[in-house]
Amino acid sequence: MKLNIKLLIALLGFSFFGISQTATIRGIILDDAKAPIYGVNISAGASGTTTNINGFYILKIPSDTDVTIVFSHLGHERVEATFNLKNGQDIEFNPVMSIEIEQIAAVIINGNTRQKVDGVVTITPETIRTIKGAQPGVENILKTLPGVNISNELSTQYSVRGGNFDENLVYVNEIEVYRPFLIRSGQQEGLSFVNTDLVQNVDFSAGGFQAKYGDKLSSVLDITYRNPSQFGVRAEASLLGASIAAEAVSKDSKFSGIVGLRYRDNSLLLNSLETETNVRPIFADAQTYLTYKFSDKFHLNFLGNVSLNQYTFQPTNRQTNFGTIDEPVALLVFYDGQEQDQYLTTFGAFKANYFVNDDTTLKLIASAYHTTEEEYFDILAQYRLGEVNSNIGDENLGEVEFSEGIGSQLSHARNDLDALIFNIEHKGDYKIDDESTLEWSAKYTHEDIRDRVIEWEVIDSAGFSVRPPIFSFPNNQPYEPFEGPLVAFQNTRATNAVQIDRFQAYAQWSKRSMLGENEVFYNAGVRVHNWTVNSDVPNQDGVSSSTQTVFSPRAQFAIKPNWEKDMLFRIAGGVYYQPPFYRELRDSSGTVQPDVKAQKSIHIVLGNEYSFKLWDRPFKLVSEAYYKNLTDVNPYTLENVRIRYRAKNNATAYAYGLDLRL
Repeated sequence: MKLNIKLLIALLGFSFFGISQTATIRGIILDDAKAPIYGVNISAGASGTTTNINGFYILKIPSDTDVTIVFSHLGHERVEATFNLKNGQDIEFNPVMSIEIEQIAAVIINGNTRQKVDGVVTITPETIRTIKGAQPGVENILKTLPGVNISNELSTQYSVRGGNFDENLVYVNEIEVYRPFLIRSGQQEGLSFVNTDLVQNVDFSAGGFQAKYGDKLSSVLDITYRNPSQFGVRAEASLLGASIAAEAVSKDSKFSGIVGLRYRDNSLLLNSLETETNVRPIFADAQTYLTYKFSDKFHLNFLGNVSLNQYTFQPTNRQTNFGTIDEPVALLVFYDGQEQDQYLTTFGAFKANYFVNDDTTLKLIASAYHTTEEEYFDILAQYRLGEVNSNIGDENLGEVEFSEGIGSQLSHARNDLDALIFNIEHKGDYKIDDESTLEWSAKYTHEDIRDRVIEWEVIDSAGFSVRPPIFSFPNNQPYEPFEGPLVAFQNTRATNAVQIDRFQAYAQWSKRSMLGENEVFYNAGVRVHNWTVNSDVPNQDGVSSSTQTVFSPRAQFAIKPNWEKDMLFRIAGGVYYQPPFYRELRDSSGTVQPDVKAQKSIHIVLGNEYSFKLWDRPFKLVSEAYYKNLTDVNPYTLENVRIRYRAKNNATAYAYGLDLRL
């Protein structure tokens, strides 16, 4: 019996020794651009692991002994580090792997394989910060890409390959973000949602994107905010504003956070324009991204944003000269009144990540967006068109001496909007094997929008009130007196309360393998989107509720032939839908039309990437041919950056082209 007890004690001792004599190393592996690297091989003797899609790894090593860990990845320099940790010690190690210059041709394809086969353009934060403009930010670099157009330098909105401003998806750390609704001009728009001081990585796709991205017709902008690895502060100031960003990490590396504050006043810029005004556009926001690691398996993130745009505008006069040297003509406009707009938006999102094992990751995302918007203006504009004094030396040189036409315009608005949007989403990915991955998601969205529109415009020309172009009242003046009522040229009055419930889901499969001696990549997926619109005010047909469902299959295929030349070929396509948002449901009279269908587009994108060396420097030629066939199109008018829809699916369209980038 004594022998058995001694044996039992010995076994327990050995078991305890075996359990406790280990330590843990975890962290995120980054490249030179501070972007996470997927698929890094990490080995320590007989044990090892690889990084996941977020660059994260965790490795158990023996304690109280020197252990050399090797980090290796194709296209990056090998990193070795030796550790001697105590029993149960848990540390964080975030190495930076540099690109191997002598293998640059291979890195272009292998080091960034995901972006190349997905048709995604990756932009580094350093590049973004070097591009300056009236509204600096991510959008300034986007407009340098082929197929992307920004029509107003004061605006952060952009159109892609024939689309409009409402057809672009924007994500920050997998969380969809929204823009204010009532913005009419770039002068009022203020700051971009994306704070470049917080950005780690920017991915952009101009079409043919995967099923994991949402339901829009044109493009995807996928932003990643960084998790800090050390303390740092960045500040910037100019005559137009200032910004400051700070980041820090706790001693135990469990908590990390980054905060950014921005302020901008475009008065100096706008008061130098042709129209003499007293304008004060003030934009400010505060943004934060926080991470807390409860354990190696469970991480919790928070993304928060508060933004305030105040726009006060009081025009005084404007003179525009045109014509010829011999016959100069000027348009002189006198103003009275002012405009006061305010847009206050708040946004908060929690994202929970649970790493079940090296192959499975589960995520839960919950977010809320609230915006209150006011658009108030009363502006009287009186104009006269006439000949300009062109006599050099005359004290009245440049002034209008003889008026050929006079008129006036009175614009009025009292527009208020309150929108509250809730989202909850489950996402997951499962690594079937070293070559295949399965991704899925289910998302519920509730939108509650309350809107009051009171907007009218009266136009007078030479003492006559100009009627809208409606022919129900024939006007035969001066032969017959006109007896129709005096009406405003434009008049919109409506009050709406709309609730929209959406259910979205997707599943997609990706595989990377060999076809003979050639590397190939497959991706196939499908999305489903069901939405129900409920309006408190029925439309002209008595419809106040509508439910619709669409399915969106998408696929991609890429091949890198085993050629002497470094080439990659890619084809992507699918059926893309854009279920209507609130603006697309409201027609020109302000009435909500719940039965508006989703706009539909069939995408086909053919791409080629050719990497080569010229003058001992690496070059890459990217070519993309695209075709989009659109049906159930919802026509719209565009005024500066404001879009007004007809709320009818009575148009078809197509777009095709060839984009080249060196």
